[in-house]
Amino acid sequence: MTVRTKVKMNQVQEINENEFDEQVLASKQPTLVGFVAGWSQASERIEPVLKEVAKACNGELRVFKLDVDDSPDLGTEYGIQSVPTLILFSEGTVRIKLIGTVSAKAILAKLQLPQRTPASIQTHAKHSKSKPKNTPFNLGKQTNKNH
Repeated sequence: MTVRTKVKMNQVQEINENEFDEQVLASKQPTLVGFVAGWSQASERIEPVLKEVAKACNGELRVFKLDVDDSPDLGTEYGIQSVPTLILFSEGTVRIKLIGTVSAKAILAKLQLPQRTPASIQTHAKHSKSKPKNTPFNLGKQTNKNH
């Protein structure tokens, strides 16, 4: 049995089947899970990328890695046929699925994060005070316009 203390928001945390429902599906924050395997070189290459994404998100996104060999039921449930596979969960629902190795910049672009990324992965996009509509970070949230 694993005893988990407070989840570190700017780091990648390991997770297993026993913690998945509480830490991912019940989370109030969007959560990115990297489904990986210890034998996979591509999974090894995605780990520093996940760390960079966690750091860039500065607490707005929780990032976990899950070894599919240790948690085969979750691999089956989410149709993991290739590792690494990255899945973004928001409000207990799969929002985005990325298969294979990708850069932190590509992940952040796909997630449509607000422009608060470190200089090492910033694009030339201008800072905007408004978030794009229907991003994974505001799906299902109602705005209070005219209410």
